Amino acid sequence: MIIPFSLLPLPMLKKLSKAFLGIASGINKSLPLLQMNLTRSNFELNGAEYISYCLASLSFLFVNLSLVFAMLMDKYNVVWVGIVIAFFLCTLIFVIQLNYPAIEASRRIKKVDLELLASLRTMIIQLNSGLPLFNAMVTISKQDFGEVSKEFGKAIREISAGVSQQKALEKMILRNPSPYFRRTIWQIVSGLQSGAKVVEVIERVVDNLGKEQVIQIEKYGSQLNPIAMFYMMVVVILPALGITFLIVITSFLGVSSELTKLIFWGLLVFVLFAQILFRGVVKQKRPALLGE
Repeated sequence: MIIPFSLLPLPMLKKLSKAFLGIASGINKSLPLLQMNLTRSNFELNGAEYISYCLASLSFLFVNLSLVFAMLMDKYNVVWVGIVIAFFLCTLIFVIQLNYPAIEASRRIKKVDLELLASLRTMIIQLNSGLPLFNAMVTISKQDFGEVSKEFGKAIREISAGVSQQKALEKMILRNPSPYFRRTIWQIVSGLQSGAKVVEVIERVVDNLGKEQVIQIEKYGSQLNPIAMFYMMVVVILPALGITFLIVITSFLGVSSELTKLIFWGLLVFVLFAQILFRGVVKQKRPALLGE
C-alpha cells in the first residue's frame, strides 16, 4: 500500500493516524465510494483508516513545507504567505490522496483485462480435458496471468477455508474493478446456478470479448486520427511558426537577449508539457482489453 506524497514510513503513519481517526470518520461519511475503491485496489484498510493515514502524512508535510516557505518569505517580511502556500499545496495533495484508490483501481482494470482472454482460453482447455471448475481455477492461479491469477488464488484460498465455490466467485465480482472480469465471473456463477455447462458459458464469453476487442481497436483507431492532427498543430506547426514570428518581432522591437532567451525557454517548456499531455491522452484512450 502506498500513500502518495507521504514522507513517513507506514509503521510510523500507523501510529500517528490514531490521533486523526475521529476527523477521518467524519470525512469518510461524505465519500461513499472510497471504501469500494480501496477494496478494488487491494488496500487492506477501511475508509476512515485510509483517511487518517492521509491526514497524518499531511500534518508532517504541512509542518515541513510551512518552515521551508516561511524561511523563503522571511526576507520579504511576509511569513504568512509561505504558510498559506503550504496550506494550499497540502489541500491539493489531500485531494490527490483521496482519489488515489480510484486511480489504482483503474490501473488494476488494465492489468486484469490484459490477461483476461488468455486466462479464459486456458480455462476452456482445462475444462475440455475433463477437469472440474475448481481444478481449472487452481491451474489459472498457479500460472503467470498477473492480476487474474491473484484473483483466482484468493478464491482458491477461500474455497479451501470452507467457503462455497459460488460464494467465492461472488466475492470476486465485488472486489474486482474490471467490468469485463465481473461480467465473466457473473456469467459463470449464473451457469452454475442454472446447471449449464460451464465450458460452454466461458466459450460464449471469450467469443463476446474477442468481438468487443475488435470494436475497441476500431474505435481507438478512429480516435487517434483527430488526436494526431491536433498534436501536429500544437507541438509541430505552432512552435515552428512561433519561433519564426518571435525571431522577426524581437529583431524589430530590439528586445533584450535575456528576455528573448526567457521566451524561447518558455516555448520549450510548453512543447514538453504538450508532449506529456498528448502521451497521457493516447494512453488513456487505449482499449482496456489491450492492457498497458
